[in-house]
Amino acid sequence: MNLFDVYPLYDVTPVSAKGIVVTDDKGTEYLDFYGGHAVISIGHSHPHYVKRLTDQLNKIGFYSNSVKNPLQEELATKLGQLSNCENYNLFLCNSGAEANENALKLASFHTGKSRVIAFTNGFHGRTSAAVAATDNPKINAPINLQQKVTFLPLNDLEAFQAEIEKGDVCAVIIETIQGVGGLDEPTTEFYQEVASLSKANEAILIADEVQCGFGRSGKFFAFQHHNIQPDIISVAKGMGNGFPVGGILIHEDIKASHGLLGTTFGGNHLASVATLAVLEVLEDEKLIENAAHLEGYFRALAAEIPQIKKVKGRGLMLGLEFDFEVADLRKRLIHNQKLFTGGAKDKYVLRVLPALNITEAYLDTFFTALKAEL
Repeated sequence: MNLFDVYPLYDVTPVSAKGIVVTDDKGTEYLDFYGGHAVISIGHSHPHYVKRLTDQLNKIGFYSNSVKNPLQEELATKLGQLSNCENYNLFLCNSGAEANENALKLASFHTGKSRVIAFTNGFHGRTSAAVAATDNPKINAPINLQQKVTFLPLNDLEAFQAEIEKGDVCAVIIETIQGVGGLDEPTTEFYQEVASLSKANEAILIADEVQCGFGRSGKFFAFQHHNIQPDIISVAKGMGNGFPVGGILIHEDIKASHGLLGTTFGGNHLASVATLAVLEVLEDEKLIENAAHLEGYFRALAAEIPQIKKVKGRGLMLGLEFDFEVADLRKRLIHNQKLFTGGAKDKYVLRVLPALNITEAYLDTFFTALKAEL
């Protein structure tokens, strides 16, 4: 049997990793400034993370959600405290797409409505409603197009108000910092008006924090830069540092009932411990503060390079915008400089998404390598 050929692959085969250093099958070392789409939040093979998972695996790795799992309760408490979202309830699943799928489903259940407002260049996943709310016709099959989704330009308040006031919208879903789209953000004024108008028109506001959450923006959640309160917050990626974990934080005003949502693997013992380990390292090593600090350092180094037209994003979710497409630059950074970086739907943006415990010295190395290739 062959693999279903859907991924264009770089000719690199990692076999081990530590911190931000990834070693391939030939013994070549690469510096990871991409973290597998912002998944590696506390560094590869962090010793606390490895110990927590190993200890748990020696006890019990999995049982279903038909029995009590105190680790889920411990996780919900810890997450509420660190994120300052104690007035939310937690539902655990397996991925960002599944998180957004459950968020949209719950919004429709709660409101009794079905239309969704999403935004240009947004990406919310590859499953049914999540992919329908993703602005990419190439990954939407005909079956997905049955969903009622209206795409609006980001930061166009007039267009948003005209649509939300039609009264048939169950959910507004928005990435606080767009990932795949290329690091664009809503302005604070726009985000606050979206929150206000959504509430006034009885629509659920879903903050998609799958990529920008869990400390990556320099605050626990990126929406906290804008002083708003979403109804539902979706999380995944850096949540488990590579272990498949996702979830939604659901405001306490939205009530649960048995059977409303469900999952086989979500919130299993290993997933819960992986997320707890990430939260413990974020707190103990002050990694959210480190992300906020390193943004300023990154921007200062970028300002010294004339080919960089703009720095986008916040914290350690950053993009460098050039006046040329960056695909060839990414290849040269991998093969010549041994650095992993990311691309975006905006082909002029190079994405930089390293672990939150990197140092200024690693950023120095990154910019030295970038200058060499430019």
